[in-house]
Amino acid sequence: MLAPLIVAVAFVWLPLAAWLLVAVAAAVSFALPGRLRLTRIVWLAGFYLLWDAACVVALTGLWVWHGFGTQIHSEASQRNHLALARTMLKVLFAQGRWTLRLEIDLEDANLDEIAPGSPLIVVCRHAGPGDSFILVDALLNRFGRAPAIVLKDTLQWDPAIDILLHRIPSRFLTPRRHRALGAPGGTEAIAALARELGDEGALLIFPEGANATPKRRERRIAALREQGHDGLADRAEGMPHVMPPHPGGVLAAMEARPDARVVVVGHTGLERLSTVADVWRELPVDKRIVIKGWTADPESVPDGREARETWLYEWWETVDRWIDAHQPGTSGAAEAREPHIARKQGG
Repeated sequence: MLAPLIVAVAFVWLPLAAWLLVAVAAAVSFALPGRLRLTRIVWLAGFYLLWDAACVVALTGLWVWHGFGTQIHSEASQRNHLALARTMLKVLFAQGRWTLRLEIDLEDANLDEIAPGSPLIVVCRHAGPGDSFILVDALLNRFGRAPAIVLKDTLQWDPAIDILLHRIPSRFLTPRRHRALGAPGGTEAIAALARELGDEGALLIFPEGANATPKRRERRIAALREQGHDGLADRAEGMPHVMPPHPGGVLAAMEARPDARVVVVGHTGLERLSTVADVWRELPVDKRIVIKGWTADPESVPDGREARETWLYEWWETVDRWIDAHQPGTSGAAEAREPHIARKQGG
């Protein structure tokens, strides 16, 4: 029901957009010279509405093209849907860079060093609005990978995301308290998705589970102590820039696809944008987002769940040190301060 509503609202929005934006720009320019916060928000909201509606229309066309849905999961359909995703993300990020004055630096995320034909498990930190879009765009348009995405079920309220990601490999995870009786849990769903990975696939996981904030970090550390994981809690307290990762999904993916290479990704530049008030205060964002990737050497991955949990925490400590070195006023010499972990550096 939402999908046709989005298209209808976008159709109404088009003739209103031009004069409304002019009026808002004039009013806001008088009140907030040089910032144009409200103008930027109205512009981006209107653009996203049109972008979402265009996606829905294109997805409807693909549904008709592929036998009115009868061949929607065929190999040809998968290629066409990924091609649509590449194009739409290029358009979205071109507009985002212009409106918000964003710069995205992928020079240290050399996933293209990994030989083709090797599936990936991409384990990324989660901080700031839109970081999942940034990573998916990088996987599709920079590295030529077919992403398989694990994300919250609430994102299904966006019609374009809902339709597209139900046609390509992905899993929407529902919290346990809202999960239907007998429905697979998060680790089971992630393992099943990992088994579906093709040779050019990249499973994208955010093991922190939500954007890192100080309060969430404190609650996560307290939960570790309540569960008797004092050692992990102590390590987590020494990582001020990240939240303790939930290892279940990552370990399930690794067990389901032992042939996949694990890539750990950190990024910085969006940490201060945790709330709506933060985004409003920072507009225009005017940020430089730097992305760094490390490729784990398969020989460095230990056996056993407990050893792998410790291994994941070691990687998270590496990410935390790298973020710390890229804070304002630091030299950025993160490599000199990283502990020795047998691995191949990606960047």
